[in-house]
Amino acid sequence: MNDTAKAGELTYVRIFNAPCELVFECLTTAEHLAKFWGPIGVSTPLETIKIDPKPGGVFDSVMVADDGSGSFSMHAVFVEVVPPHKLVWTEPDVEGGMTTSMTLTDVGGNRTEVVVHQTNVPEMYRTPEAQAGMQSSFDKFAAYVSSL
Repeated sequence: MNDTAKAGELTYVRIFNAPCELVFECLTTAEHLAKFWGPIGVSTPLETIKIDPKPGGVFDSVMVADDGSGSFSMHAVFVEVVPPHKLVWTEPDVEGGMTTSMTLTDVGGNRTEVVVHQTNVPEMYRTPEAQAGMQSSFDKFAAYVSSL
């Protein structure tokens, strides 16, 4: 979380206990994504994930609330893919065309720093609750990737 939220930008930084190649593989493979994609309290069924990690390729998913209260669809298009260090996608259906950039850096000791920078972030995604949900997504990913 950061202080640029008012400008429609968010930046998150996390370090995961896994090498870059594994982190990248988990972020670009449907079978892995189905194990962790989304905040705590939601699941993303494998059959709802379509991912083609190349410029112009799609990244679609449907997160389903574990309590059955609803679902959230994401439709994105990859803009840049540089294995195993960078993923950039745009969600054209989100007001303003939200763009997410993930930069993966080897920080030694089989650990990877992931910097997520989002632009054109709608106000509803900049609330403290939404940002806490994003952090819980990183928590789920950290538990998953460290178990591999």
